[in-house]
Amino acid sequence: MVRAVLLLFDRAAVLFLGVAAGVAIGYAFGIRQQVESPVATGNLATPGEPGANVAQGQSPDGKPPVPAAGGLPTPPAVAETRPIQPGIVNAIAAGRPVRVGVFGDSFGDGIWSALYNQLSRKAGYQVIKYSQQATGFTRYKTLNLEQHDRARLASAPVDIAVISFGANDMMGVADGGHVYALLTPKWKAAIARRVTAYVAMLRDQGAIVYWVGLPKMREAAYDADVARMNAFYRDLMSQLGVAYIETAPYSVDADGRYSAYLPDAVSGKPVLIRANDGIHMSMNGYIRITRGLAARVRSYVDQARARAGGDAPPPPVVAPAPLVVPPPVRPAPKKPVEIEELLENAFEPERPAKTAPPKLEDPLPPARGAPASLLPPDIGSDDPRR
Repeated sequence: MVRAVLLLFDRAAVLFLGVAAGVAIGYAFGIRQQVESPVATGNLATPGEPGANVAQGQSPDGKPPVPAAGGLPTPPAVAETRPIQPGIVNAIAAGRPVRVGVFGDSFGDGIWSALYNQLSRKAGYQVIKYSQQATGFTRYKTLNLEQHDRARLASAPVDIAVISFGANDMMGVADGGHVYALLTPKWKAAIARRVTAYVAMLRDQGAIVYWVGLPKMREAAYDADVARMNAFYRDLMSQLGVAYIETAPYSVDADGRYSAYLPDAVSGKPVLIRANDGIHMSMNGYIRITRGLAARVRSYVDQARARAGGDAPPPPVVAPAPLVVPPPVRPAPKKPVEIEELLENAFEPERPAKTAPPKLEDPLPPARGAPASLLPPDIGSDDPRR
């Protein structure tokens, strides 16, 4: 029972930080929530609007910046070589903007913000936020991602799907009446089934799919879990034919270590790229790790435009949606922990003292999940370990 309670504290740390970081990202970017709005004709975004600006350190023509002398590497601009989906060709020919949907958790919120700033309405993109804080593939009892997003996309499918999950999945998974420990073979099998079905759902409605990995983390044990999860998703995406976007190599210093500050790609001056929690990133950080992805999306869209009409002008701009101001963050009221929730997220059931310890499914050391050291003071004071 104690182990289950400790696990809940670890999970609470990630969820609390994810919500806080998601709100902070929205304020930092100062951008509007973009929804399926009517297509506007006439002039484009006015100067000063987020969609009219290019990302920091990015040239106006959308090409990757030239690194400063001695600077760190930035994500390469890779041309998209996968087949062009007919839906995007038809959409461009009809004058509809290219819909880029971003799916994920609080880290996905940051990916959406970065792509929103790099793929402008002026260039004919509509970058739509489908990411939701505190969601993941281990949390299907709370929210079945496949069913939820299938319903949201039914009336307005996307042409390009960008997925970023993982930070909230550092826990056991309940599947078929059993609970499997993080990153064990049966955990991987259960998650692989859910992710494969999710990718198939996006492809069925016409999207080309990208998966964005997680960056380097500050806390060593948590980073080890993230590295193993990245390896799992890298292999799975290879099997599914999905482009896996590396971010860890572009979130470290010259020695491959975590750093809150990294040199700017153009000026070489240090800029803040990480959030205070050691997990999420700053505005500059999200843009840094998605430059290569943005370039690959442009490559795909340019090919589709050439097929749709050669030198045809980009489609009209999507009318900006009303400003969405997030409500002030207030502490959530405490509620009693239910026994069912403890059992759902416990790695293994308690065993009698005389029973031999169970054989681990994974030859590697068991994953720890979210670092308890990141708990905010009001939660950490209740930790039974103190």
